[in-house]
Amino acid sequence: MNVLIVDDEPLARERLSRLVGDLDGYRVLEPSASNGEEALSLIEELRPDVVLLDIRMPGLDGLQVAAKLCERDAPPAVIFCTAHDEFALDAFQVSAVGYLVKPVRPEHLAEALKKAERPNRVQLAALTRPAAVSGTGPRSHISARTRKGIELIPLPQVIYFIADHKYVTLRHEGGEVLLDEPLKALEDEFGERFVRIHRNALVYRDRIERLQRTPLGHFQLFLKGLEGEPLTVSRRHVAGVRKLMQNL
Repeated sequence: MNVLIVDDEPLARERLSRLVGDLDGYRVLEPSASNGEEALSLIEELRPDVVLLDIRMPGLDGLQVAAKLCERDAPPAVIFCTAHDEFALDAFQVSAVGYLVKPVRPEHLAEALKKAERPNRVQLAALTRPAAVSGTGPRSHISARTRKGIELIPLPQVIYFIADHKYVTLRHEGGEVLLDEPLKALEDEFGERFVRIHRNALVYRDRIERLQRTPLGHFQLFLKGLEGEPLTVSRRHVAGVRKLMQNL
């Protein structure tokens, strides 16, 4: 895959070029770009598969460049590489596939580039926007900001959402991440695929295995992919869970 680097700092361009050069299957295009106007011109001329794009640059910034690329029929994948982590949500509004915070770590860059090879990047980014933002149906991926940058979790890999104060924990097949989204908003968006088992918990319906009553009279729900870690079902939700299980 051909990679174009866009950054107003020469040392940052050199480092990214070196990191990409150490990976198999990727080629850094020359010349690189030092501002937004150069980036658009070189993208038109060189037709890169991936653009590693800084955000804060003189003239057109990275977000403006990405927004213009969204207007094209076949845009390159965009991975933001920036020293600022506050633009993550804006990045996905302009269809970024990845968001890496400087200094970019080699393994995080490799992961982001791998993601750029998968589904149509404009569609993928759109699918990670909450329905209330995108105006479309439910997402097929959930995006979460982690130490790796932005992590995308396919919805079928989700096991449950549990709310705890300000944040929601998303447990998935590969571990867990924190979301800055209200549980009620997640329920409204994904209600057909999840069921509430407690005031602070939603579980993926297809993950339900069995409902078991403890000697003390409490109810526990066992989920596929969560062996030995049952979740508590509140009494007010037991009937609804039982009814759902009869139809599974």
